[in-house]
Parts: sequence; structure tokens; C-alpha cells
Amino acid sequence: MRNAGLGSWPARRARMSPGRTAFVYEDRAVTYAEFHERVMRLASRLRAAGVAPGDRVAYLGKNHVAFAESMFATHALGAIFVPLNFRLAAPEIDYMLENSGAVLLIYAPECAQTVRALTGRHALRERVALGEPGPGEAQYEAWLSEGVPEPIDVPVALDDTALILYTSGTTGRPKGAMLSHANLVWNCFNLLANVDVASDEVTLISAPLFHVAALNQTLLPTFLKGGCSVIMPSWDVDRCYDLIEKYRVTWMFGVTTMFAALASSPRWAQADLSSVRTLMSGGAPIPVSLIRTYQERGLVFCQGYGLTETSPGATFLEAGESVRKAGSAGVPVFFTNVRVVRPDLTDVEPGEPGEVIIQGPNVTKGYWGNPEATAAAFSEGGWFHSGDVATVDEEGYIYIVDRLKDMYISGGENVYPAEVEGVIFEHPAVAQVAVVGVPDEKWGEVGCAFIVTRPGMTVTAEELREFLRPRLAKYKIPVYFEFVDDLPKTGSGKIQKTALRTWRRPSQG
Repeated sequence: MRNAGLGSWPARRARMSPGRTAFVYEDRAVTYAEFHERVMRLASRLRAAGVAPGDRVAYLGKNHVAFAESMFATHALGAIFVPLNFRLAAPEIDYMLENSGAVLLIYAPECAQTVRALTGRHALRERVALGEPGPGEAQYEAWLSEGVPEPIDVPVALDDTALILYTSGTTGRPKGAMLSHANLVWNCFNLLANVDVASDEVTLISAPLFHVAALNQTLLPTFLKGGCSVIMPSWDVDRCYDLIEKYRVTWMFGVTTMFAALASSPRWAQADLSSVRTLMSGGAPIPVSLIRTYQERGLVFCQGYGLTETSPGATFLEAGESVRKAGSAGVPVFFTNVRVVRPDLTDVEPGEPGEVIIQGPNVTKGYWGNPEATAAAFSEGGWFHSGDVATVDEEGYIYIVDRLKDMYISGGENVYPAEVEGVIFEHPAVAQVAVVGVPDEKWGEVGCAFIVTRPGMTVTAEELREFLRPRLAKYKIPVYFEFVDDLPKTGSGKIQKTALRTWRRPSQG
């Protein structure tokens, strides 16, 4: 095959295990042979629509087998896939379409209103609707069925760009991180060196596929090994329990909020989780108390750390170390180098906070159409600067402290909200927590904690202060506590602290 990238994976997998189930979606199973045929039909339609090597094809919608079909068909042509966050508003999607120069958009029914509101200041030549098409648009299934299943094999090099993934950026416009086919392949190698992914794996895809972790840490490694991906359209606690039990799910990735919701569910104590071999987390530090909750059920977390720009795996904590090193993000993954450094780029001493920098074949080539941002993100030697703060222990295990941007300074002391959140989360009444810094005339900044309590439980601000006093230095204890029904979250399920900072100033409580 001349295609060395992901576009050849469906053909390679179909010739090895044609009758094995590749995907399950809404109780419909698709074999690898069926999937390969559909990808070739779709690729032939994309090519007939003028998609050429290097062109960008965008996808907007919730998790669906069509996401995987669209991605692999795009890569079969040597084109670049641009998955978009379906929770964004039309002006935000407009910007990403314009910035990427996407020539074709495939979108799901739940995004029809957003698509209708697009301004058209972009290069789109065609829109394809999974649901009812609008004027001048094609209908996905009918369009695909008219394609021809003959193999397509165009030259694609591993260093060619495969994905443009837009980061959520804290200020200004989001940046499109370019990930090459090599980045994705090396990320799979790194993951398979740490996780015993098997050919009989049944992987629950419950996080959004437009997010780097769900796509690159679960779907692609499962596909590479010939396992089965059970796709959830979107996160739902009860549906998650149902699918685990029905399909005997063996592997699941999630972020802190997802695993906390599972543990808070009334089904937690009685649910049949006996099939689960691996739980993998990332995106934000998992509180040690939540790790212990799962360990008490005999379930072990494999924790990792990474970013969109690192495809995403940078560090990993293997299951065997999950108890001894609970709370650690582990050590650098097999083919990647990670350091924790001071501002002068010298390595920190054990226990000393510093910035995480990463180098390796899984690290992005840079940002699409933004050479200034690319240059700013790297230092000499190809080291990517994460903007994350961590410490390293005497054995080289890395502990993520917080984002540099989330740290606030109170009375001259650095406060890392993730540390404070981890302690607050230990209170039995707390289901979710987020801490941000807010302005204060005396101290410069003080902490404000947003709390979601567990169903049927209550706690007051003063009770939380009493709980925290013996556990945290006084300057780390939030001055303000705000009790809310839910916390705003990004498309990947992480708590959206930028939104919290714009909320009304809370009362001291």
C-alpha cells in the first residue's frame, strides 16, 4: 500500500479480521469488512466532490460511527480531518471552518440549527447531512450508497498532517493543533507499551470523539488491535452502566467529572462491573479519594497526562503502581521525553514545582496557519511548553499540580486550585468542586470554591472551612463558597474555569 497513514488502516484490518466487530452504535454492529467497504464508498464520494490530498474535511456532531467513517475516508484520500466541537455556537464554528479552509462539512441532525446559522465566509463547497439535508445539501446515507467500494490507495507519508484539532484556548481565538499520521501512530505505540490492549477488547467510547483523548487513546488503539468500540453518542451515567453490562465492556476512558458521576450514582454499589479490566483517566488530576473509591470496588485507574499537542499521551501511571503512587500522572511514556523545569529551563529538584515540557515523535508540528504561536510554544531542541505545573518525586514520578494559568497568588503565596479541590473533594457531601482565584483588596487574590453536593446531602460553607482547617494552610482555604446545581464544562467534560471567573461575585457564605 502506498498510503502509510491512517487511511490504509480499514483495509489492513479488514484483510486480517474481516468478520470481527469493529463498532457497535445504538445496538447495531459493524464488522471490519463492512466498515472498510463503507469507508471506500465514502472516500469515492469525497473524491468526486473534489476533495484532494491536503484538503480539509470537517465533521460536526456527537459520537457516531459516521465520525470514524468520515475520518478514515478523508485520510484515504490524503486529506486532513477537522473534527469540531458540536457544543460551540455558529460564530465559533464559522471561525474554525474559515481558519482551516475546510472544503466539505459533514454534520449531524443535532447541529442543523448551528449549520443554518453559518455566515458562509469560508471555503465550503459542499455540506453533507446525517439527518434531513437542507437546500443544496446531500444526505449522508444516500450519498455514501452511491459511492463505489473499489480500493483507493494514494501516496500518504507518515509526516503528512492527519488532523487539525482546535484547542479551547483561554484567551483569544482557539488554535488548530496539527497532528501528523506519525504523531498518531507513535501515540498508539506509546499507549500499547503501557496498556495491555487485546484483540478481544470491548472499549466504551463515552467521551467526545472530537477530543484528542477519546479518539487517540481509545478508538485508534482499539482499531489497531482489532477490538470492538462501543460508541455512546454522548455521556450519560445510566446508559454507561447499561452498555458496560450488556456488551461486557473491558476498557473505558473518562475524565474526573465522569468517574465522579458514576461513583455518585445509586447504581454504583450493585452494578455489574466484573468485565472491566482497565479504567483510564486524563484531562485533569483525579482526586486520591476518588481513586480509593474505585479501588474499594476492585477497579484500578491507569492515569495519564497529556495535551492535544502531544497526541495526547505524555506520561502514564501503570496499573501496578496505581496504589503506591496514587495521584501521580506516572512517568514519561515509552518513546517520549518529559522534563519539569524552572523558568531558566534547568530541571527542578524533587518536590519543587516547575513547568512540564515534552519532546518526542508524538508532539505536534505546530499550529495551523499560526507560525507565531508555533514558535512561542517551543524552545530549543523541540521541547514543547505545556503551561502545566508539576512536581517530580525522588523516583521520577510526575505529579501534575495545576495549569500555570489557573494558579493564583494570595498574599504572595502561590495557590494551585487542583490541590485545594482534591482536599475539598474528600468531604463526603461534595460531588463536584472547582476553585478559582478572585480579586481581593487585601490579599490580591483569594479562593472561591464552587460546590455541587451529592444528591440528598447538604453542607455549609462554615462546615467546609472547619473540614479544611486541619488539612490546608490558611491561605489556601477559599474565602468564598458558592453552592451550585452544576458546573460549566468544556466539550471534553473538563470544568470550564474561564466561565466560572465571569460569574457574579459570590457572597462569603
